[in-house]
Amino acid sequence: MRVVFMGTPDFAVPTLERIIQDGHEVIAVVTQPDKTRDRGLKLQYSPVKECALKHNIQVMQPDRIKKDIEFIEEYKELKPDVTVVVAFGQILPKDILESPKYGAINVHGSLLPNYRGAAPIQWAVINGDKVTGITTMHMDEGLDTGDMILKKEIEIGEEETAGELYDRMAMLGAEALSETLKLIEKGEAKREKQPEEYTYAPMLTKETGKIDWNKKTEEISSLVRGVNPWPGAYTELNGKKFKISRVAKANGNGIPGSIISASSKEGLIIATTDGAIELIEIQPENKKKMLAKDYLRGNTI
Repeated sequence: MRVVFMGTPDFAVPTLERIIQDGHEVIAVVTQPDKTRDRGLKLQYSPVKECALKHNIQVMQPDRIKKDIEFIEEYKELKPDVTVVVAFGQILPKDILESPKYGAINVHGSLLPNYRGAAPIQWAVINGDKVTGITTMHMDEGLDTGDMILKKEIEIGEEETAGELYDRMAMLGAEALSETLKLIEKGEAKREKQPEEYTYAPMLTKETGKIDWNKKTEEISSLVRGVNPWPGAYTELNGKKFKISRVAKANGNGIPGSIISASSKEGLIIATTDGAIELIEIQPENKKKMLAKDYLRGNTI
């Protein structure tokens, strides 16, 4: 099939590679505009653009699709059989969704209708879910509200971070999309309506990572894993921020947020509302990431 691929981050790359590997003709890749880095002296391409250039595929980078009439006309002239969208980053207008022969297909990082929105993988971990997955769907003008085609489940590891799950989900998304395109070619792609009840996965902010010590140990552990690598969990002590990237359940109790132990031998243990948690890997303000026990060898809390 003639495919237009829309995507931006590294999560989308395995799906693009799989489409090419399966023998479909990717006639164009649409991705977000280049960003500047190093104080604006150098442009940074999106991972999807780098992949497209590697395969000599035409790249299109509209700033705001809804208002870009010229882009919409160029897109229609491509006459794609289907458009595949994976973490693109812009809301698509009706003209874009309905122009291809088979419409636009989205690869979403959750088992819909759970976790519609920008950060489904992270919120599944933050909320302590044991299972998540990929859903492919026919896109409409709503936010992840289209008719579902197929789902693939994946278990979340007990110690798995959102970053680690993200990488595994990217590969699962590629597999799901490959199967979906085969169903479309055979005319067997179903259209399953989504239930009215759903949950939302809003975009993460730096404040999302702030630890509330009044929560249970398991909830805090899930937060630390769910915001790793970004924005990162953190707490404050004496006006200074400590980022926390790895924790473990510990013995002890006390007023939530109080320090139970702070020694290089016993580690840094903080009371929660139902017990205690050990901070294993931390990053003190303006310092590198390190083991908490190593930090305590040269610093007193």
